[in-house]
Amino acid sequence: MIQIAVGEVVGEYQITRFLGRGGFSFVYLAEDRRSGEKVALKFGNAAGGGHYVTRLLEVSSKRTTQGISPDETPGEAIFLDSDGVRVDFLEQEALNGLIRRESELLSQVVSPNIVKSREVFDFEDKPVHVLEYVRGKTLREKIRNLEGIHLNWFLSAVRALQALAAEETLPYHGDLKPENIIIKPSGKVVLLDPAYRTADDHTCSTTPFYNPLILRESKADVMGIGIMIYEILTGTLPFEDVPWQHAGSNLGGETVRLSLSYFLSYQPPRQLNPKTPQGLEEMIYRCITVPSYGLDELRKDLEDFIGKA
Repeated sequence: MIQIAVGEVVGEYQITRFLGRGGFSFVYLAEDRRSGEKVALKFGNAAGGGHYVTRLLEVSSKRTTQGISPDETPGEAIFLDSDGVRVDFLEQEALNGLIRRESELLSQVVSPNIVKSREVFDFEDKPVHVLEYVRGKTLREKIRNLEGIHLNWFLSAVRALQALAAEETLPYHGDLKPENIIIKPSGKVVLLDPAYRTADDHTCSTTPFYNPLILRESKADVMGIGIMIYEILTGTLPFEDVPWQHAGSNLGGETVRLSLSYFLSYQPPRQLNPKTPQGLEEMIYRCITVPSYGLDELRKDLEDFIGKA
């Protein structure tokens, strides 16, 4: 485990403060000593996130390496193999691969709505990923601070994901959640931390609360947006568990379909918040339960709803 202190020099960068946890990483704000520019440095760390993190760490009001903030929802390492799906820790070699793979993935992406990768270098024989520093607040922070939430933010995200899929540079994000969406002071939306995925597609990192079926396609993003809108309207999540026995499968067979139908029987948002607009309730339903409802359909519905508001 790399120990990083404020003021320490790592490569050409001086650490300014701890920013927060990625799924399996610690992220620090740093200053490029050559240009004075602020950047984010990501270090692979098994204590960053994972299934057991909240059992091991104290919940703290501030973001620290010793505790976990209410503004952080760590992702999981999901392993899909012939025996089904399991959640586990990542070994150091896998963590190193995660950092390098993220750099490769983001270096192919050119979009104002995706955080930019600058470089990767080795520090104490481990890779460090240098990313642009995006100033603003996460959607989680805005929700917790009771700030106004705008559907246009989700529409911007959908449009960006459509463009990236069309360019075949990022077929899907895979880990959309309030912690991975930053709203800049200008109102521009920037997406962070796309789901880690191995070349053989047998391992991925995602957050099951927002991707309960562990989908590795754009439908994961559609489902995540539907769940986020549900959470904003009701103050809770539609699902507290994951159908692990079927997650990541091809969703075939009558038994599987019946099981998933039961699992997806969430409480309608208007039962929890009677002021929920019918159009949003229907949109949430389609995001979560209709397999053929994709980014194109979600974009049209958002545009229509916003246009009528």
